Amino acid sequence: MSDRRPSSRNKSLLTLGGNGRWSTALPLPRSVFIYDRKSIILHWLTAVLVAALWIIAQIIDDFPAGPLRVDARSVHISLGVMLAIVLIIRLLWRNRGEGALHPDQDGWLDRLAAFGHWSLYGLAILAVILGLINALARGDNIFNLFSLPDLAHGDRGVRNLIGTLHGWVANTLLILAIGHALLALFHHYVLRDGVMRRMLPGLGRAKGTPREQS
Repeated sequence: MSDRRPSSRNKSLLTLGGNGRWSTALPLPRSVFIYDRKSIILHWLTAVLVAALWIIAQIIDDFPAGPLRVDARSVHISLGVMLAIVLIIRLLWRNRGEGALHPDQDGWLDRLAAFGHWSLYGLAILAVILGLINALARGDNIFNLFSLPDLAHGDRGVRNLIGTLHGWVANTLLILAIGHALLALFHHYVLRDGVMRRMLPGLGRAKGTPREQS
């Protein structure tokens, strides 16, 4: 994988994130910068997991009580654990500087975009934490193979509170993710500035422009 860190003569242009791991004011040509393959895979895997988790959560109670509902909850919990792992990998990858955010513009738009990305990360992490706490508070049975410890000791009030908080955070995350997607489409179809194409490597390269290797 190629190293995208700026050369020493450009290091003075770094303005956000201290050492440039998270954001930089360095103006890169829009047709040149494309996220590396791992960042793209992690991004879309996160999006798919968030959507799948939300959809499953809406239909769990539609399954009849018994093995089918246990399996549905088990799938939901398993995907939640998978999302936790993906988020950890994403944070470690970005912290290395490999998946650093390169803003399309400097100034308040860059700060707003960074705030939006951090909000998505924060809500996703909070949703995962509350989801795991919810599973432990319920003492969920996992695929009828084993049961998680019931930390709420059967207290339905505690279970309902944690479940409600988890649902609120998950719904807020989904709303923000939809807004994120709509803004990407706005950039692509209205502003036509190439921002969305940075996560679509097949479309993100101008003819004759060398793409980054991963």
